[in-house]
Amino acid sequence: MKRLVVLFGAVSLAILAFLAYPFFSLLLSIKPGPLGFALTSKEAREALSLTLVTATLATLILLAVGVPLAYLLARFEFKGRGLVEALIDLPFVIPHAVVGVMLLVAYGPRTSIGGLFKSLGLVMESSPWAIVAVFVFVGAPLLVDSAKDGFASIDPYLEGVARCMGASPFKTFFTVSLPLAAKSIVTGAILAWARAMSEVGALLIIAYYPKTINVLIVEWFNTYGLPYAVALTAILLPVSVAVFLVLRGMLRWRR
Repeated sequence: MKRLVVLFGAVSLAILAFLAYPFFSLLLSIKPGPLGFALTSKEAREALSLTLVTATLATLILLAVGVPLAYLLARFEFKGRGLVEALIDLPFVIPHAVVGVMLLVAYGPRTSIGGLFKSLGLVMESSPWAIVAVFVFVGAPLLVDSAKDGFASIDPYLEGVARCMGASPFKTFFTVSLPLAAKSIVTGAILAWARAMSEVGALLIIAYYPKTINVLIVEWFNTYGLPYAVALTAILLPVSVAVFLVLRGMLRWRR
């Protein structure tokens, strides 16, 4: 047993070192000049603000539409259920650039559906709404799967007791099912938000403008070089980690 622990411990240290070293390397690579340029850049501030707002909006949309879907998948058997689950998980395996192409040909302003969206003020190309659409698409599997697992872990007997006591299906959902699955739902929301914050490939296709922070990092790398991309990354990383830690802290507090 001791040898097993030592071996697994060594392997674990290797992967942890592999994951941690890029963070230290980034810190050591920061140069004062490019960092000052990034901190005072209006373009960088606007890109970071846009990314935070659209990622949060996309997560809220996913909560509104993904949680009901997750409940249906966890609680009911119906024809085509396997197909629905496969469709939800497909974004996991689709290359990021392909996601951008797919959304553009499906919902771009020159398509019939995209034209309808445009008439409602939702332009699905080079707009904040196009960014939100990308974030919803790539984040859906994370939130729906996590919420589904949370609902599936609840004993149906508890819901049955609430119904026997006179609670309606809606009241049972909001007072029994939803609170008991809250931890899984919050976890899924955090993962979906983090996934949105990291997206860049699809945005280069469907929404290069207005620029999110990740698109701007790519642009600065190509225009100014690695030191300026490092400086911008050094600004984004602490913000992402801070928001992530706050959300995780809220989850622990609820537990």
